[in-house]
Amino acid sequence: MLAGQTNLLADCSSCFGLCCVALPFSKSSDFATNKNAGDPCKNLQQDFRCGIHTGLRKKGFTGCTVYDCFGAGQKVSQQTYDGISWHDAPETASDMFETFPVVRQLHELLWYLAEARSLKQTHSIRKELDAALAETESLTNGTPSQIRAVDVSAHRATVNTLLLQTSNLVRSPISGKKGRKLDHRGADLIGAKFRGSDLRGANFRGSYLIGADLRGCELDRADLIGADLRGTDIRGAKLRGSIFLTQFQINAAVGDSATTLPDSLTRPSHWA
Repeated sequence: MLAGQTNLLADCSSCFGLCCVALPFSKSSDFATNKNAGDPCKNLQQDFRCGIHTGLRKKGFTGCTVYDCFGAGQKVSQQTYDGISWHDAPETASDMFETFPVVRQLHELLWYLAEARSLKQTHSIRKELDAALAETESLTNGTPSQIRAVDVSAHRATVNTLLLQTSNLVRSPISGKKGRKLDHRGADLIGAKFRGSDLRGANFRGSYLIGADLRGCELDRADLIGADLRGTDIRGAKLRGSIFLTQFQINAAVGDSATTLPDSLTRPSHWA
């Protein structure tokens, strides 16, 4: 785990169940029921724990098992609102539920920036990455009203410029080789058959890989930021050297003991 990412791991025991209340969901293959934003999930207990945590998948709440707040839940609960829950101070509930999604987005950017800064190929833009990290962290430390006023879209666009530079610096030595057509940015690759392919240095930014077959693929230095990996078969895939891969992407995919992952990620228990 990178030093800059250690505080970006979700700690549900220190959170007021914010993702279970603030966020909406609709009845689908991911959720067994409908829920409006601001309404507590029916499975949320008084101690802010999930009453069916060990059986979420069996009970039709697969969507919960692939969600990751990047530590925003405990940040908002314990720092932004000083450890005072919406149960104890109902007048803060609405504002807290609006603040949480903003911090979650900023924490996701912090995850990517911390990874970018750790890569040896980004030495030439290290100062810019450090500045972006500091600014993003500062935005998460404001008062609730200051946080809600953040223009996340504008800030994301600024950060994305650095992330694109990072991607090019990491991938160009291999993706630029003659005959390699590996630019799949934003592509519709639902159900695509890549099994056993050499995808080193590929660009899968924002691509739709839902249900795609990536078994046994080589994905060293592949950019997977924002790629939709729901149901993607990555059994035996080599992902250790890929960049911008997150836990919630891995949780949504189908892997096995032969799948290699970056050190910052954990092998999902449901893969077994």
